[in-house]
Amino acid sequence: MTKSKTSLFNKTLDLIEIIGNKLPHPATLFAILAILVAAISYIGDIFSLSAIHPADNSIIKVKNLLSSDGIRWIYTNVVYNFVNFPPLGYVLAVMIGIGVAEGSGLFNSMIRALVLKAPKRLITGAIVFAGVLSHIASEAGYVILIPLGATIFYALGRHPMAGLAAAFCGVSGGFGANFLIGSIDPVLAGLTQSAANIINPDIKINAAVNFYFMFISAIMIVLAGTWITEKIVEPRLKNYEGNAEKIPVNDLSSDEKKGLKWAGLSLLITIILLVFTVVPENGIFRNPETKEILHSPFFDGIITGILVFFLIPGLVYGIAVKSIRSDKDFMKHIIKSMGTLSTYIVLVFFAAQFVYFFRYSNLGLIIAIDGAQFLKSIGLTGIPLLVAFVLVSAFINLFMGSASAKWAIMAPVFVPMFMLLGYHPALTQAAFRIGDSVTNLVTPMMSYFALIVAFAQKYDEKYGIGTIISTMIPYTVLLTVFWVLLLIAWMLIGLPLGPDGPLFLGN
Repeated sequence: MTKSKTSLFNKTLDLIEIIGNKLPHPATLFAILAILVAAISYIGDIFSLSAIHPADNSIIKVKNLLSSDGIRWIYTNVVYNFVNFPPLGYVLAVMIGIGVAEGSGLFNSMIRALVLKAPKRLITGAIVFAGVLSHIASEAGYVILIPLGATIFYALGRHPMAGLAAAFCGVSGGFGANFLIGSIDPVLAGLTQSAANIINPDIKINAAVNFYFMFISAIMIVLAGTWITEKIVEPRLKNYEGNAEKIPVNDLSSDEKKGLKWAGLSLLITIILLVFTVVPENGIFRNPETKEILHSPFFDGIITGILVFFLIPGLVYGIAVKSIRSDKDFMKHIIKSMGTLSTYIVLVFFAAQFVYFFRYSNLGLIIAIDGAQFLKSIGLTGIPLLVAFVLVSAFINLFMGSASAKWAIMAPVFVPMFMLLGYHPALTQAAFRIGDSVTNLVTPMMSYFALIVAFAQKYDEKYGIGTIISTMIPYTVLLTVFWVLLLIAWMLIGLPLGPDGPLFLGN
């Protein structure tokens, strides 16, 4: 890279960092946005802002939040908005199960077993795979797998930065993909449902609505991440010439192995029991009237299923390895996981006000109607529209790291707008998840980015933000291309994105 190009690259990074650092705290941002919505509703009321609903030709007018009725509504609904915001309950419930599985040590042992037992020729793929799978836990991928990937590569005589990059690719670049339903799925689904209710108050968005697409995406991430690491990133890094101490990678203890076996058996039994609630025609969790599976108690209560899916194996593993010796240990793990959500709960309080202010004022509906008409008038629909939305999401992600914070802002605008163009909210959410993932690898605004730099500096103190970004750019570029092509192919074939997740409304 020439000096001028390096200078331009560094200036770009500096600009991104400056802009990102000037953004307020996400909770403060939502408070500001809620106030801004109230102010715009006042102005919109003065200018009689309105739109004609395309479904019934009714006139939608702005409702002034600063009028007497609006102020009374705000005063009496602040608590209601917070308590009834769908993502809040979903996340709190799921984190009970995830907290037990993570606190007992199950996730830690699973990741180590997966990576350590893989044949050497498959080690790169195993690390990327483990990174994708680590999304089910809150911090395991970043804190455990990324430094472990560098350690394993170094122990095998390969460049440690290549191992770090492979793990980072799976953990962060493939954030929107997974082989299982993770903690982020109910968060995004809840936000999507709140936004979709602006158009259709009765629509339900379940946590598995993108599961089919995310599962195939996860396979793509593993294959692409492995290829990029071995064919592009590692050859560019050449030989590692540092003198960092080689840290031994400890194998699983006999207790950990026993714990994994018992956890696996308990998971198998749990899955079998859940299957028997829906597979038989008279299954207790089928729709009692229509006998459907999609629109049934099973998917209406899928959050409970996810909770049990993690809680039972986590409890069994903890008992087997003695990390859970009593009910106090069990509750300690749950309480610890809940403690990590304090920031999220504060953020949700203000996000809920913004979303419900937006809905009450009718600004979201009016923007959606006018925006949909504008997109139709310029002919931007179909595949070009979804590709453009992916790129917009990816660009915004450079400056705002939190997926839930971004989607809470974007969903009330784009979900209703795309619904009026005939697209199901599941498709809009899937496109967002692509854009939200691919630029995680190159933005200093990603919350764990500083930690990644610290891990890299263990091998060379000269490694910095520029080192990480230049190493990860090939992943960002190529994953964007591959993932967008997958989305295009999915739309052309017309496959559902997940259970009760069609591409288009009315399907």
